[in-house]
Amino acid sequence: MMNRAVAILGAESTGKSTLAEALATQHKSVWVPEYLREFVDQHQATPCEEQQLGIARMQVEREEDAARCSDGWIFCDTTPLMTALYSMFYFGRVDTALAALAANRRYALTLVTAPDTPWVADGLQRESAIVRMSVHDRLIAQLEQHGCDYRLLTGTLSERLKQAEIALPSWRA
Repeated sequence: MMNRAVAILGAESTGKSTLAEALATQHKSVWVPEYLREFVDQHQATPCEEQQLGIARMQVEREEDAARCSDGWIFCDTTPLMTALYSMFYFGRVDTALAALAANRRYALTLVTAPDTPWVADGLQRESAIVRMSVHDRLIAQLEQHGCDYRLLTGTLSERLKQAEIALPSWRA
C-alpha cells in the first residue's frame, strides 16, 4: 500500500466516515468513502458471502485511484480487513483471496474509532449496539494478534481529530 494512506477502521456507527472526511478537509487532501455503503444503497440489501471479495477489491481500487490523484494523505474509510472481519462474523469464514487481500494491504497509520459515540440505526447496514461492541472487540483482538500498530481514537470529533494529528507520521506532502 502507498505510504501516504491512513486506514480508518471501526465497527458500525463509530464515526469512521465523519472522521475520514474531516481529516481530508483539514489536510486539503482526499478520503476514500466506504464502498460497502454504496453497495447497500444500490442493491437495497446487505451483501452475501460471495460478494465480499468484490466489495473489498472495489475498496482497494478506489484507494489506488485516490493515490493517483493526490500527493497528500489519503484517508481510507475502512479497508479489506474490515470486510474480512465482517465475513468471519456473519458467515463464519473468510474467502482465501479476501484474507490474502486484507493481510497484504499496508497503511502508513491505522486509526480505530472507539464505540463511544451514540449508536444510530442506519437501515440495512447497521444491526445493533451489541453487535457494534462485539465487532469492535474482534477488531482489536485481530489487530493485536497480527502485531498491527494502531491508535484508538475516542471522544468527540474534535478530540479524535487532535488524537489523529498526534498519531500521524511526520511525513508531510
